[in-house]
Amino acid sequence: MKILRFFIYVLILLLVTPFLLVHYGPPGVATTSKVALHALVGYGGGEPDAELVREQLSVADGFSMSLYATGLGKIRFMRATEAGDILVSRPRSGEILLLRRDADRDGLPDQTSVLLSGLTRPHGIDILDGWLYIAESNGVGLVAFDVASGEIRGEYTRLVDGLGDKGNHWTKTLRAGADGWLYLSSGSTCNVCEESDSQRATIMRFKPDGSELTVYASGLRNSVGMDWAPWSNELFATDNGRDLLGDDFPPCELNKVVEGGFYGWPYINAATPDPDYGAKLPSNLPANRPPVFEFKAHNAPLGIRFLQHTPKSGFERTALVALHGSWNRSVPDGYKVIALQWQADGSIVESDFVSGFLQGDKLLGRPVDVTEASDGSIYISDDYSGSIYRIVADGNAQSLVLAATVSSTDANIGVLDGYTEDKRASLSAKGEDLYQQFNCASCHNQQTGRPLKALAKNYNAASLADFFSAPTPPMPAFPLSTEQREALAVYLFDRELKATK
Repeated sequence: MKILRFFIYVLILLLVTPFLLVHYGPPGVATTSKVALHALVGYGGGEPDAELVREQLSVADGFSMSLYATGLGKIRFMRATEAGDILVSRPRSGEILLLRRDADRDGLPDQTSVLLSGLTRPHGIDILDGWLYIAESNGVGLVAFDVASGEIRGEYTRLVDGLGDKGNHWTKTLRAGADGWLYLSSGSTCNVCEESDSQRATIMRFKPDGSELTVYASGLRNSVGMDWAPWSNELFATDNGRDLLGDDFPPCELNKVVEGGFYGWPYINAATPDPDYGAKLPSNLPANRPPVFEFKAHNAPLGIRFLQHTPKSGFERTALVALHGSWNRSVPDGYKVIALQWQADGSIVESDFVSGFLQGDKLLGRPVDVTEASDGSIYISDDYSGSIYRIVADGNAQSLVLAATVSSTDANIGVLDGYTEDKRASLSAKGEDLYQQFNCASCHNQQTGRPLKALAKNYNAASLADFFSAPTPPMPAFPLSTEQREALAVYLFDRELKATK
């Protein structure tokens, strides 16, 4: 009985101590305790208001930032739809939220609702060919999704079952690739160990029907964020380095992920053998692929998004990365969104994009994910305060709201509203040149069975331009700039409208 009482006292002490340190601990220790409680039990901070955001957060020159939504709970990953809505996962409550686009231009979503519930810790989400795919902690499912109305159709169905979700790093991130495959990350069960489950610490991929699930790349301790560089279609993924080797080692990583690639964990950290497992490196593994970029140790890079729609010059070859922030450094670090800019020589330069989430011992939030709408608006999720922030380029009035996708009953009406006659003619001419340059007619004709018809039933100018950045196979992803994608969309609508007259 005395032994049992002793263990109860120890357990109570372990649970109470972080709460005491949050309120009474010295600077740094209080922040670390907040973050530890956030990771363990979902402890979060208060909801910020617009004034606090203006006072505490700083955004890169040429951009403006606002609080888009708050009070959303422990939200994680997002997906901006072509209609301007935002889908958000909420793993701890098993839900997917839908934030309706800001059609009334008041700076806030017009409505927030639960789109799906009863899921098993959903995290990664993406849309492909009219289906919403959701990565739960132990599987992947899908449901028909109408982008224009923001509504699901029919029942949610599991495609992939039996994925491991025990231990650490149970979140699964899912992204649809331009090659027609769906890519799925699965983190390690531990800080550092040799996994018995070959699917853990990997990025996998599978066909849209759930078939052919295979490990695509391994040795990735916890690659939460994935995205493709639009100029090369190469896959890049963030990866969180192991803990308990001091404040400054090992670095977190950005990896260029290739099929069959091995990225070191648990035997190698970046390019340095691990002190515990380095000597155990099996001889049958492929050569370690070192990171293309190193983040500071314990900064916890999560979501990554290559910008494709921002009108701001200088951001054409840029990815934004959300740094969730450290929990085991003596001096907390991270807690911001950074811009990674690819240079002509292939090197990558880092700069702050959004900073100020942590000031002294005042923790406002922990960035998780970044998504970009086709109007250039950038959204950042924060699971500490349950908030989403919106960033727009200064002077980009069009970025305040996306036009609603045209319904089938309104086909061919208003799809090119907002363009002056001269602007429309100029873009259409450029789009026609692109159509001929890439020989689009060779595929899109009556003989091939892929004629371009009724585009206005499913797209508007912004959403069609967005489609060109990651088209559905077999259509290739052409190296088009934002202006070129817009020009091609305007030309196709212009051609369709003239044909109906």
